[in-house]
Amino acid sequence: MRRTRFGLLAALLSGGVLGFWLRDATVATATPPPIAVFSVTEQLGQTIAQIERGYVDPVERTRLVNGAIRGMVNELDPHSSFMTEPEYKAFHEESEGKFAGIGVELDTRDGVLLVVAPIEGSPAEAAGVRSGDRIIAIDDVDVTAHPFDRVARRMRGVPGTKVKLGIARPGEKRPLSIEIQRAEIHVPSVSSKLLVGDIGYIRLKQFQEGTADEFVAHVGRLRDAVKGQGALAGVLIDMRANPGGFVDEATSIADECLDEGVIYTTRGRGRVLDEAKAERGGALVSTPIVVMVNEWTASASELLAGALRDHGRALLVGSPTFGKGSVQAILNLPFGAGMKLTIARYYTPRGSAIQAHGLDPDLFVVTNVDPNIKREHDLEGHLTGEGKKPVPKGPDGNGPKVIDAGVQDDVPVVLADTRAIPDDPRKGKDLVLNTAYQTLTDVVIPRAKRGK
Repeated sequence: MRRTRFGLLAALLSGGVLGFWLRDATVATATPPPIAVFSVTEQLGQTIAQIERGYVDPVERTRLVNGAIRGMVNELDPHSSFMTEPEYKAFHEESEGKFAGIGVELDTRDGVLLVVAPIEGSPAEAAGVRSGDRIIAIDDVDVTAHPFDRVARRMRGVPGTKVKLGIARPGEKRPLSIEIQRAEIHVPSVSSKLLVGDIGYIRLKQFQEGTADEFVAHVGRLRDAVKGQGALAGVLIDMRANPGGFVDEATSIADECLDEGVIYTTRGRGRVLDEAKAERGGALVSTPIVVMVNEWTASASELLAGALRDHGRALLVGSPTFGKGSVQAILNLPFGAGMKLTIARYYTPRGSAIQAHGLDPDLFVVTNVDPNIKREHDLEGHLTGEGKKPVPKGPDGNGPKVIDAGVQDDVPVVLADTRAIPDDPRKGKDLVLNTAYQTLTDVVIPRAKRGK
């Protein structure tokens, strides 16, 4: 893969915010403001002094300074943010896919904290936590009214320490009490399964350090599982609910699927800042591909999906994506703090802008999506989308198609645990997967065999 200017990365932000991040970047300088910086800092200093002298209760200066910086950065857009030292440390732990906890994937439904699935091999799985369990208490403290992020933090802690969960389980008359010993958790970002017809299913949960290597390893395992020559007939890449991750990892995966050409470009202040190109060769350069996306497919996952479709390497199946197409620089600040600062927008190989537009699928599978779900263009202060919106050609080249899939209650479990996927997706309840599978076997693979 050939790159210019600097390296990019995108990742899931703490608390569910989505964003792209850039390391070791040279950021363009702004036009000098009419008011000198020292004049502004003098105003800030006097404000802090007045608060410290006259506020009704004593206030720590650190709280005031952090609040001022946070407000200043948050004013820019939804994805620029200031992080205190503890927040910055947690950010790095999450982006590495490592933390100390019990190992469960969670979701909220109707205000209830639901266990989507325990992570395979985790302390939670060993202790008997199951998909569908509702967490109602932690260490005998009722958490049913607590925010999601606060509950998640309570379950994390020092490896070797214990936490007690109060669980309401369907079919059980009384709540269960399960004690679990915390351990360092490494969350795999890739899982896979060989389906009927020598179709490889690869689930990309997010793009963290090492995801591209995991991806290639899973391709190898799938090929080893195929009888005979070890050739996969096709591959389904599932990026539903993939919030993003390191751009370099997503770009490397795109490079495994493309034999040449631009993967993406980034632009800021009217000029191209970065361009990534695929190099010849790769694990899946000639394998037919279908990609699954939904409303929570964002940032780096949109970059990968857009690159594969623009080069004619994949059809997209599912629902319109989130529309997160901006790049954030990761900047170190004094006292262990950090900042994410938006510096550019990114574009697909054909020059289409994803920011605030998102990607419309070639096959739009209508499901029971929450009508209150917000996408990028719904966020207050979002960056506007520049350039043309990506337009899908559809499975037959005559525009996108729409399929009504109805209710799908078991899909979150499938996304968290590949083991829940039936060998033949046509016999399962996940109609997005069913549609993607049939599109691959009935449309994409035959087309590839005809050389079209």
